[in-house]
Amino acid sequence: MTGTPRDVVFDVVIAASVCAATVLPLTGEPWWIIVCAVLASAPLLWRRRAPLTVMLVVGLATTVLALPSALPRLPYGALVCVYTLTVLSPPVLMWLAIALTAAGVIVSLVIPREELADFGFVGAAYVVAVALGMSARAHRAQVATLREWAHKQEETAAARERVAIARDMHDILTHSVGIMVVQAEAGPLVMRTDPARAEAAFGAIAETGRGAIVQLRRVLGALRSEGGPRPGADSLPDLIAQTRRTGLEVSLEQDGRRRTLPADVDIALYRVVQESLTNTIKHAAARTVRVRLRWAETVLRVEVSDDGRGPRPGGTGGHGMIGMRERVLACGGTLRTGPGPAGAGFAVFATFPIG
Repeated sequence: MTGTPRDVVFDVVIAASVCAATVLPLTGEPWWIIVCAVLASAPLLWRRRAPLTVMLVVGLATTVLALPSALPRLPYGALVCVYTLTVLSPPVLMWLAIALTAAGVIVSLVIPREELADFGFVGAAYVVAVALGMSARAHRAQVATLREWAHKQEETAAARERVAIARDMHDILTHSVGIMVVQAEAGPLVMRTDPARAEAAFGAIAETGRGAIVQLRRVLGALRSEGGPRPGADSLPDLIAQTRRTGLEVSLEQDGRRRTLPADVDIALYRVVQESLTNTIKHAAARTVRVRLRWAETVLRVEVSDDGRGPRPGGTGGHGMIGMRERVLACGGTLRTGPGPAGAGFAVFATFPIG
């Protein structure tokens, strides 16, 4: 016997029931008929492990029982074997077994010269067994397909989460390290002339580093399935306050009625603003940056513009820009970059669906 404990118990019950239905009506018959009756039912215990072998043994014993008309009105063991073969066997083997079974049934009915009604009755029973087996086979195939689909969906979701985590780590590190580098470069320059400003610069480095550690712990916690809150629209004031410590003048403006954002849009919004500010710090040589959120019923428009040197001719952006665009597209939004609203500086324009 093989299979789960539940399958084993079920097979024991089936084998015992078929054995009783086959053997008990034959009490008082010669010993060899009793042996054939046992062989026509007891092997059902192993029907899952060796369905073809069990079918051959049960079918042969059933045919022998039919010769002296000792077979019960229905060959219960053979019917169970046909059902099992239909469910478990490869298609070629299944149809071969069904053909051999049909031949055995014909022999067991022709030699004893059974009536025509018996042909129809037994034949109908085998047809029902095959039909039930085909139905169970189709159900198994459907379940296997659904499980495979679910497994692929899980793998796809896991891959997307890994990509999102990689982007989060990139955004956190580039933004935080960018701020720390700016402060570290400014600190020695003002250490002798303005100790208070130098102290503030080094304090900003420490605070930025601690903030990066907290965010990285949240991201790595997601890898360990610990979850934890991720930054979103509510975290933008803290992000902007952190960026101001570099000496950059950053303003946050919001127009319209604020809405609750889907989780993926919330994190994407934060990362777009974060990456835009990071690029400004590292590349734009700007003095001011404006972050503007325009809320509408169905969309959220985000604009991050600076007064720096503007886009490079032919520039496509690095990994940060690519990741930012992929985040927005994954949310069903759009993203474009170019000169600022006044034709100067550099701007990032993102649109997110929210309704």
